[in-house]
Amino acid sequence: MQATPLFYPPLKNPNLKPLYFRYSSTFSTKPPLPYLGFPRFPSKVHRFIKNCIVSSHELSHLDTEITAQNGGFPLCDRVNEGEDDKMLGTQSLWSQIKEIVIFTGPATGLWICGPLMSLIDTAVIGQGSSIELAALGPGTVLCDYMSYVFMFLSVATSNMVATSLAREDKNEVQHQISVLLFVGLTGGLFMLFFTKFFGSWALTAFMGPNNAHIVPAANTYVQIRGLAWPAVLVGWVAQSASLGMKDSWGPLKALAVASAVNGIGDIVLCSFLGYGIAGAAWATMVSQVVAGYMMITSLNKKGYNAYTISIPSLDDLQTISGLAAPVFIMMMAKVAFYALIIYFATNMGTHTAAAHQVMIQTYCMCTVWGEPLSQTAQSFMPELLYGINKIYRRYGIPARTLLKSLVIIGASLGLILGIVGTSVPWLFPNIFTSDRKVIHEMHKVLAPYFVALAVTPATHSLEGTLLAGRDLKFVSLSMSGCFSLGAVVLLLVSSGGYGLSGCWYALLGFQWARFFLSLQRLLSPTGILHYEESNNCKPEKLKSA
Repeated sequence: MQATPLFYPPLKNPNLKPLYFRYSSTFSTKPPLPYLGFPRFPSKVHRFIKNCIVSSHELSHLDTEITAQNGGFPLCDRVNEGEDDKMLGTQSLWSQIKEIVIFTGPATGLWICGPLMSLIDTAVIGQGSSIELAALGPGTVLCDYMSYVFMFLSVATSNMVATSLAREDKNEVQHQISVLLFVGLTGGLFMLFFTKFFGSWALTAFMGPNNAHIVPAANTYVQIRGLAWPAVLVGWVAQSASLGMKDSWGPLKALAVASAVNGIGDIVLCSFLGYGIAGAAWATMVSQVVAGYMMITSLNKKGYNAYTISIPSLDDLQTISGLAAPVFIMMMAKVAFYALIIYFATNMGTHTAAAHQVMIQTYCMCTVWGEPLSQTAQSFMPELLYGINKIYRRYGIPARTLLKSLVIIGASLGLILGIVGTSVPWLFPNIFTSDRKVIHEMHKVLAPYFVALAVTPATHSLEGTLLAGRDLKFVSLSMSGCFSLGAVVLLLVSSGGYGLSGCWYALLGFQWARFFLSLQRLLSPTGILHYEESNNCKPEKLKSA
């Protein structure tokens, strides 16, 4: 049998390093090599220098036995200790948590900015008119919630960029960014025209004839916000590309400026000039355009041309659809469920609709604190699942260790968010409205609000890991199942007269069902973290769903 060759041409100037391993009694044909004073590794898996330059005649007789002891992988497939320590999944638990916090700190700001803009709108408008406050609910469905339908662009971008960088293919990264920017711009233009010509019709159909007095205010808000659709989707692609490169500071700076523009605009246009819901819409629209431009500028500084837009080929469309179609189904199910809750709450009366608008906005403001955990999994897991280091791909231990850290952080964060998020509408409801009837309706849902909020960050960690491992079929099917069951529960509690509390208990069940389904999938022997038993999630073989 021909021995596996030990010489690999170096990609750069050769870096001559000594080979090290522990002596084993099985190598009895020749005397052991002298001990070089390196520390002994506790693991049974030997570590070797990748692309090392050694004399083949010295080690050829050891190749077969070393390969067997190393799990069946060739000698030079190992990475050195320095490269190994840089991978997040190989560090200690405390080091992992520290690295995750360093990445998620700025990333948290990214996710907070969007709901923060809507929350500022809610607080400013609520001081002036309960009708305009109620109109914000349907308006945000058509603007913010509909934008989540295009979240597949964000997930596909960060996933594809992170996977390509794990393979060290920068040209592929540039091509993917150019193609996805074209898809984002096309989707933004489509939504701009849809909002312009069908916005009023969609709002009327959504709110029903009993709320016709709310339609004009909601339509004003939607028409102004709709002008920013192209900038929103292009900015999402640029932001997700940066996150896929493990950079969260650049996008954070862009959204920090955008949030400042939105806050100042709300105060000037609504509080001082009295433009009401129209002023809030203009402030948010301008801030989104500013954010999109700064996202592109931030991406350009990383050496990629974000102004280059490429029309996707059939192969590109197949690759994107392989990721996008299941994620689209997942996001559609989630958005549809939240929209369904708003639909039932809106038909319960103006005060109930206004109360739900306040609670759902504060809820969204809190839940986005868990989104960076999902983004962390999508940015760091591909390196451990699809990277050049085969030993990680085979055993998946670093990936499981990283997931453990993410879940611990998610559980702790969920408890904190539950306490803080519930305290604000409970103790300080006058921040949002002075209407006593609206405040009374808000206090009815505090219990399910807390329980649903507490589990959300941990759920994001689990779902982010499934997305990173491209277990997309399960993600889409599980979310669709949760939506179907949740819709039935909503219909029952609404027809049974349980009011707004019934809707929020349905949301509680929806969130916990997502958590247990994702956890069961990842713990399953056929899950993505058990590479030896299941190897059906390969990024090279994506097909259209």
